[in-house]
Amino acid sequence: MKHGIVKALIFAVAHSMPYVAMVQAADPLPSWNEGAPKKAIVEFVSKVTKEGGPGFVPPANRIATFDNDGTLWAEQPMYVQLLFALDRVKALAPQHPEWKDKEPFASLLKGDVKGALAGGEPAIFQIVMATHAGMTTDEFEKLVTDWIATAKHPLTKKPYTEMLYQPMLEVLAYLRANGFKTFIASGGGVEFMRPWVEKAYGIPPEQVVGSSGKLKFDLRDGTPTLMKLPELHFFDDKAGKPVAIQTFIGHRPIAAFGNSDGDLQMLQWTCGGSGARFCLYVHHTDAVREWAYDRQAHIGQLDKGLDEAKAKGWTVVDMKQDWKKVFAFENP
Repeated sequence: MKHGIVKALIFAVAHSMPYVAMVQAADPLPSWNEGAPKKAIVEFVSKVTKEGGPGFVPPANRIATFDNDGTLWAEQPMYVQLLFALDRVKALAPQHPEWKDKEPFASLLKGDVKGALAGGEPAIFQIVMATHAGMTTDEFEKLVTDWIATAKHPLTKKPYTEMLYQPMLEVLAYLRANGFKTFIASGGGVEFMRPWVEKAYGIPPEQVVGSSGKLKFDLRDGTPTLMKLPELHFFDDKAGKPVAIQTFIGHRPIAAFGNSDGDLQMLQWTCGGSGARFCLYVHHTDAVREWAYDRQAHIGQLDKGLDEAKAKGWTVVDMKQDWKKVFAFENP
C-alpha cells in the first residue's frame, strides 16, 4: 500500500513538472515580487500592444529610454566610469610628473580619493578629460574593453558587468519581446559605454545616448582617425537628457526609467506626452543586498524626483520590497 502511494506521488510530481515550468516561463519578470510596480509594467505593456485597444501604440513608436548608473547597474560607492578614470590616472602618472603637485591628481596619487573629489564636478571633469583624451576613438575603445573585462567592484569584488540589476535586465528583455526599441540615456560617457553595453544589456552601440567629448578627424600616417579632445561636447544629464533624446533618437519615448534627480526631466518629458505613458523610478532602499540612499545621497540623489513621482502617479520601485533578487549572482 505504502509503495503504491509513493509511486502515485512520483507520478503526480513528474507529470506536474511541465505545467510548473510553463507557469514559470509565462512570468516575464521572475525576479520581481508580486506587487504594484510589477503589475504596472505588465499592464502598460499589455495596453500599448493590444491592437484595436484604446492605448495601442505602433511598434515604430514603442521607444523606451533607460538611465544607466543606478538604474541598470550599481553606482555606489562611485560611478564606474570615474573608477575607470582613477585607474587611468595611476597608469598615466609616470608620463605626468607635474601631477604630484597638481590637484586633483596629487590627492589621487596619494590615495585620497575623497580629497581629490572635494572640488565637485569641475574636479571630476578635469580627471575625465585628462584620462579620456589625447588618443583615437579606437584606442580608447580598446582601453575600456580591456578594463571592463578584468576590473572588479571595490566592495563586492565582482566584475562590474555582474553588478547589473537582474530585474531590470528582465524589463529590457520583456519590452523588446513586445516590439519596443530600448535606448540608454545616461550622464555617463557615450564612448565609455558603447564597447560593452550590447553584451551586458542587449542594447547596440547606436542606441546609446550619453555625455560626449569633442572629436577631431585627423590623418595619422595617412590613416583616417578620430581623435578625442580634452573638451566637453555635451553633458547628458538633467535638462540635457530630453534634448539629447530628441537630437539623437528623434522620438519622444513612451516609457522612461531612472533612479535620480538627474533623470527627472527625462521622465517629465516622456510622461508629458499624449497617449499611454510609463515612468518609473528605481528607489534604492536595500542596505543589505545593495545600498540604501535617496534624498541626501552624494551620488544618485533622489529628492525632487520622489516628490514628482508621488504627485504625478509614476511607478516607484522599492528595491527591498519589490525585487526578489537584485543581482543574478545572489542565492535564491
